[in-house]
Amino acid sequence: MAAAKKPLVLIKRVRKGRGHAHHGGAWKVAYADFVTAMMAFFLLLWLLNATTEEQRKGIANYFQPTLVQEGASGSNGLMGGRTLSSEGAMPESAGPPTISFDPAAEGQESAVVSRSAAPGEEDEAAATGADAAPERDSAAPARAEAAAAADGEAGAHPPVSDQAALEHVARLEEQQFRKAEAELRAAIADDPALQKLAESLVIDHTPDGMRIQIVDQANVSMFPLGSSEMYDATRELLRQVAMVVAKLPNRLAVSGHTDARPYADGKGYSNWELSSDRANACRRVLVEAGVPDSRFASVTGRADKEPFVPDDPYSPRNRRISITVLYDTPPAMGPH
Repeated sequence: MAAAKKPLVLIKRVRKGRGHAHHGGAWKVAYADFVTAMMAFFLLLWLLNATTEEQRKGIANYFQPTLVQEGASGSNGLMGGRTLSSEGAMPESAGPPTISFDPAAEGQESAVVSRSAAPGEEDEAAATGADAAPERDSAAPARAEAAAAADGEAGAHPPVSDQAALEHVARLEEQQFRKAEAELRAAIADDPALQKLAESLVIDHTPDGMRIQIVDQANVSMFPLGSSEMYDATRELLRQVAMVVAKLPNRLAVSGHTDARPYADGKGYSNWELSSDRANACRRVLVEAGVPDSRFASVTGRADKEPFVPDDPYSPRNRRISITVLYDTPPAMGPH
């Protein structure tokens, strides 16, 4: 009877995760590949937009090493010592150029530029000569004549020194000044309102540059006596000057001059201030007419210390404005 009353023991086993098997991490690998591909795609788009055609050619040559030749730019690498940020991503295969001027072509702005062959070009020429050995004998006389002519031309155009190059540049600069002078005189001659001022325009060439002077005459003045407010005719003449000098890149020096007659007041304001104010008034008109203010090297007043007519310090021609278009070359190299 005691055994019949023993309670029944039930054991319940619970299995977790039935129907949800473990998937593994393969999806992470696929997702990483997708993200990498998208990053490469957008990087490619950025490179196409941020690089030039020349830089893209350099990158393409990097992945085609069989097409790359050894350059003479100081490195045997794929880019031959060049960088993508420099002009021209392709490696240079030529030596430094030399410049020589033709003495017979004076005034024609001509120069001869020769370039030495690179090692790669010499090897290629040697290989071509080896392949064409049968033809060399028949073409040898013609090549000898061509070589002699080339040697003669090289002798006629020797490389120039720095001093010769500066002298050539100075001559070209002088030609530009002569052309500008002719344009200015023609513009004044074609304007009836300025024809009476033609005698007031004096242009000469000094060691510093081309000097354009606007001088007073006995019956024609550029400014009222003792004033820095110029007449309208003077303003128009300066505009014509500005139209010519604005085409030149040279710097400008402006100076004002007076005669020896003392200033009427004599209390503080003198010919020094008057000549300086007139020079600055001239500068303002030139700037308004299109000459950049940064081109002015100096604006000064000389009073009566540099007379136009040294024998007559009271001559009206001593009252003038000088505008000098300065040489870019040193004064010692410029034409005198």
